[in-house]
Amino acid sequence: MVQALHATSDVQTQVSAEEWQVRVDLAAAYRLIDHYGWTDLIFTHLSARVPGPEHHFLINPYGMMFDEVTASNLVKIDLDGNIVMHNGYDVNPAGFCIHSAIHMSREDAQAVMHVHTDDGVAVAAMQDGLLPITQTAMVIHDEIAYHEYEGVALDLGERERLVKDIGDKKLMILRNHGTLAVGETVSACFLMLYNLERACSMQVRAMSSGSFYQPSEKAIETSRKQGKMLMASGELDQLAWPALLRMLDRKDASFRS
Repeated sequence: MVQALHATSDVQTQVSAEEWQVRVDLAAAYRLIDHYGWTDLIFTHLSARVPGPEHHFLINPYGMMFDEVTASNLVKIDLDGNIVMHNGYDVNPAGFCIHSAIHMSREDAQAVMHVHTDDGVAVAAMQDGLLPITQTAMVIHDEIAYHEYEGVALDLGERERLVKDIGDKKLMILRNHGTLAVGETVSACFLMLYNLERACSMQVRAMSSGSFYQPSEKAIETSRKQGKMLMASGELDQLAWPALLRMLDRKDASFRS
């Protein structure tokens, strides 16, 4: 059961300035997932590693909608899902199976985001997965890995196979299940997920027509190279993230509390 939240200042004074910034960014990502309609009630998770030597992570309080998440009510847990800093909220340890697998195996996995959108799951259920038929799909195509469906992710033994399947990729389509993104920052992770979700939606719409135009192999290869350069530069999330935060501030700035 969700309990009463401690005052914002109580949480903020107990953590470093670096952790508080990650909390604000992750809470913003939860609000953005809600804004774009990518939620699945209280299910799915976004997580971010807490700066410091400990392998501690932040995740949403169990039982709260994404538009209720704030910097203060995010819960700090360890790799086994145990709460290491109590702020009055509980978590769903089973739901962290996927996230802990990626966090514990990838130093660059500072943020991990996993959702069950209609279009993302639809593409995850398609035989050929995400096709390079749109510019958005082509620029991220080299970053996509696939993981076979094994049932609801409750078995920690699945973590080894998740790690093997994602390798060094930044995106993964979990067959018959959903989508996942990894990033060195919350902002970079969200922008990768945004592009994957957009590409999935575009493919679903294109395929509903019964036919689509296939670009040339040369165009696909050119777009892949351009995508790698854009992602390596970090320019896109550096420009887009502040704009997204401004949008949230205009809409409801309570994510910062």
